[in-house]
Amino acid sequence: MAQRFTLVARLLHWTMAAAILAMLFIGVAMVASLTDYHRLVSIHEPLGLLILVLVALRLVYRLFHPAPPLPRGMPGVLRFAAKASHVLLYALMFALPLVGWGMLSAAGYPIAPTSWLHLPAILPQNDKLYAVLRPTHTVLAFVLFATFLAHFGAALTHALVFRDGVFQTMASWRR
Repeated sequence: MAQRFTLVARLLHWTMAAAILAMLFIGVAMVASLTDYHRLVSIHEPLGLLILVLVALRLVYRLFHPAPPLPRGMPGVLRFAAKASHVLLYALMFALPLVGWGMLSAAGYPIAPTSWLHLPAILPQNDKLYAVLRPTHTVLAFVLFATFLAHFGAALTHALVFRDGVFQTMASWRR
Protein backbone atom coordinates (compact mmCIF):
# COMPACT_ATOMS: atom_id res chain seq x y z
CA MET A 1 0.00 0.00 0.00
CA ALA A 2 1.17 3.53 -0.75
CA GLN A 3 2.44 5.83 1.99
CA ARG A 4 -0.43 7.67 3.73
CA PHE A 5 -1.10 11.22 4.81
CA THR A 6 -0.56 11.74 8.53
CA LEU A 7 -3.51 11.42 10.91
CA VAL A 8 -3.56 15.20 11.41
CA ALA A 9 -3.67 15.79 7.63
CA ARG A 10 -6.49 13.27 7.24
CA LEU A 11 -8.49 14.81 10.10
CA LEU A 12 -8.04 18.29 8.65
CA HIS A 13 -9.01 17.05 5.18
CA TRP A 14 -12.21 15.30 6.24
CA THR A 15 -13.24 18.04 8.69
CA MET A 16 -12.81 20.64 5.98
CA ALA A 17 -14.59 18.50 3.38
CA ALA A 18 -17.64 18.27 5.67
CA ALA A 19 -17.48 21.98 6.55
CA ILE A 20 -17.15 23.07 2.92
CA LEU A 21 -19.96 20.84 1.75
CA ALA A 22 -22.17 22.12 4.58
CA MET A 23 -21.17 25.69 3.76
CA LEU A 24 -22.07 25.30 0.09
CA PHE A 25 -25.52 23.93 0.91
CA ILE A 26 -26.11 26.56 3.60
CA GLY A 27 -25.14 29.26 1.11
CA VAL A 28 -27.65 27.96 -1.43
CA ALA A 29 -30.33 27.72 1.26
CA MET A 30 -29.56 31.29 2.40
CA VAL A 31 -30.32 32.83 -0.96
CA ALA A 32 -33.40 30.65 -1.42
CA SER A 33 -34.99 31.28 1.98
CA LEU A 34 -36.46 34.44 3.40
CA THR A 35 -37.74 32.91 6.62
CA ASP A 36 -34.50 31.12 7.60
CA TYR A 37 -32.05 33.65 6.15
CA HIS A 38 -30.81 35.16 9.43
CA ARG A 39 -30.50 31.77 11.14
CA LEU A 40 -28.51 30.43 8.17
CA VAL A 41 -26.26 33.52 8.12
CA SER A 42 -25.57 32.94 11.82
CA ILE A 43 -24.17 29.52 10.81
CA HIS A 44 -22.56 30.62 7.53
CA GLU A 45 -20.33 33.36 8.99
CA PRO A 46 -18.64 31.39 11.79
CA LEU A 47 -18.31 28.35 9.53
CA GLY A 48 -16.59 30.53 6.92
CA LEU A 49 -14.19 31.81 9.57
CA LEU A 50 -13.54 28.25 10.76
CA ILE A 51 -12.75 27.17 7.19
CA LEU A 52 -10.36 30.11 6.79
CA VAL A 53 -8.53 29.19 10.01
CA LEU A 54 -8.45 25.48 9.12
CA VAL A 55 -7.12 26.07 5.60
CA ALA A 56 -4.36 28.29 7.01
CA LEU A 57 -3.45 25.56 9.53
CA ARG A 58 -3.67 22.93 6.83
CA LEU A 59 -1.39 24.82 4.46
CA VAL A 60 1.23 25.40 7.16
CA TYR A 61 0.98 21.75 8.21
CA ARG A 62 1.32 20.60 4.60
CA LEU A 63 4.51 22.65 4.17
CA PHE A 64 6.11 20.56 6.93
CA HIS A 65 4.36 17.27 6.06
CA PRO A 66 4.26 16.89 2.26
CA ALA A 67 1.74 14.70 0.48
CA PRO A 68 2.70 11.09 -0.24
CA PRO A 69 4.15 10.61 -3.72
CA LEU A 70 1.78 9.86 -6.57
CA PRO A 71 2.10 6.43 -8.21
CA ARG A 72 5.15 6.14 -10.47
CA GLY A 73 3.15 4.99 -13.48
CA MET A 74 0.70 7.87 -13.28
CA PRO A 75 0.64 9.80 -16.59
CA GLY A 76 2.06 13.32 -16.57
CA VAL A 77 -1.24 14.92 -17.50
CA LEU A 78 -2.93 13.32 -14.47
CA ARG A 79 -0.06 14.40 -12.21
CA PHE A 80 -0.47 17.95 -13.48
CA ALA A 81 -4.26 17.81 -13.02
CA ALA A 82 -3.86 16.52 -9.46
CA LYS A 83 -1.42 19.25 -8.48
CA ALA A 84 -3.32 22.02 -10.28
CA SER A 85 -6.63 20.98 -8.71
CA HIS A 86 -5.08 21.05 -5.24
CA VAL A 87 -3.67 24.52 -5.84
CA LEU A 88 -7.11 25.64 -7.05
CA LEU A 89 -8.82 24.09 -4.02
CA TYR A 90 -6.45 25.83 -1.60
CA ALA A 91 -6.86 29.16 -3.44
CA LEU A 92 -10.65 28.88 -3.33
CA MET A 93 -10.69 27.81 0.32
CA PHE A 94 -8.79 31.01 1.12
CA ALA A 95 -10.56 33.28 -1.37
CA LEU A 96 -14.17 32.50 -0.53
CA PRO A 97 -14.03 33.37 3.20
CA LEU A 98 -11.91 36.45 2.48
CA VAL A 99 -14.26 37.67 -0.26
CA GLY A 100 -17.20 37.03 2.09
CA TRP A 101 -15.49 39.00 4.85
CA GLY A 102 -14.66 41.77 2.38
CA MET A 103 -18.23 41.76 1.09
CA LEU A 104 -19.62 42.24 4.60
CA SER A 105 -17.05 44.96 5.26
CA ALA A 106 -17.95 46.80 2.05
CA ALA A 107 -21.65 46.55 2.94
CA GLY A 108 -20.95 48.07 6.34
CA TYR A 109 -22.28 45.03 8.20
CA PRO A 110 -20.72 44.07 11.51
CA ILE A 111 -18.56 40.98 11.23
CA ALA A 112 -19.48 39.08 14.37
CA PRO A 113 -19.35 35.33 13.73
CA THR A 114 -20.11 34.73 17.42
CA SER A 115 -21.49 36.84 20.25
CA TRP A 116 -17.99 37.19 21.73
CA LEU A 117 -15.94 37.60 18.55
CA HIS A 118 -16.14 40.79 16.49
CA LEU A 119 -13.77 41.01 13.54
CA PRO A 120 -12.54 44.25 12.03
CA ALA A 121 -13.62 45.33 8.57
CA ILE A 122 -10.98 44.42 6.00
CA LEU A 123 -12.30 46.82 3.37
CA PRO A 124 -13.86 50.26 3.58
CA GLN A 125 -17.63 50.58 3.36
CA ASN A 126 -18.36 51.07 -0.33
CA ASP A 127 -21.59 50.16 -2.13
CA LYS A 128 -19.88 49.77 -5.50
CA LEU A 129 -17.30 47.42 -4.05
CA TYR A 130 -20.07 45.41 -2.39
CA ALA A 131 -21.86 45.22 -5.76
CA VAL A 132 -18.73 43.57 -7.22
CA LEU A 133 -17.94 41.29 -4.28
CA ARG A 134 -21.47 39.87 -3.86
CA PRO A 135 -21.61 38.13 -7.27
CA THR A 136 -17.89 37.31 -7.02
CA HIS A 137 -18.60 35.38 -3.82
CA THR A 138 -21.37 33.47 -5.60
CA VAL A 139 -19.26 32.67 -8.67
CA LEU A 140 -16.36 31.50 -6.51
CA ALA A 141 -18.76 29.28 -4.55
CA PHE A 142 -19.93 27.64 -7.78
CA VAL A 143 -16.30 27.18 -8.90
CA LEU A 144 -15.47 25.63 -5.51
CA PHE A 145 -18.45 23.30 -5.79
CA ALA A 146 -17.40 22.23 -9.30
CA THR A 147 -13.80 21.72 -8.15
CA PHE A 148 -15.03 19.79 -5.10
CA LEU A 149 -17.06 17.50 -7.38
CA ALA A 150 -14.09 17.00 -9.72
CA HIS A 151 -11.88 16.18 -6.72
CA PHE A 152 -14.46 13.74 -5.39
CA GLY A 153 -14.82 12.16 -8.84
CA ALA A 154 -11.04 11.79 -9.17
CA ALA A 155 -10.87 10.20 -5.71
CA LEU A 156 -13.55 7.67 -6.67
CA THR A 157 -11.78 6.99 -9.97
CA HIS A 158 -8.56 6.23 -8.09
CA ALA A 159 -10.44 4.02 -5.63
CA LEU A 160 -12.70 2.11 -8.03
CA VAL A 161 -11.03 2.20 -11.45
CA PHE A 162 -7.28 2.69 -11.10
CA ARG A 163 -7.01 0.99 -7.69
CA ASP A 164 -3.58 2.56 -7.38
CA GLY A 165 -3.60 3.37 -3.65
CA VAL A 166 -4.08 7.13 -4.07
CA PHE A 167 -7.51 7.05 -2.43
CA GLN A 168 -6.21 5.02 0.50
CA THR A 169 -3.54 7.62 1.29
CA MET A 170 -6.32 9.91 2.53
CA ALA A 171 -9.19 7.55 3.24
CA SER A 172 -7.62 4.62 5.02
CA TRP A 173 -7.88 4.63 8.81
CA ARG A 174 -6.17 1.28 9.22
CA ARG A 175 -2.56 0.34 8.60
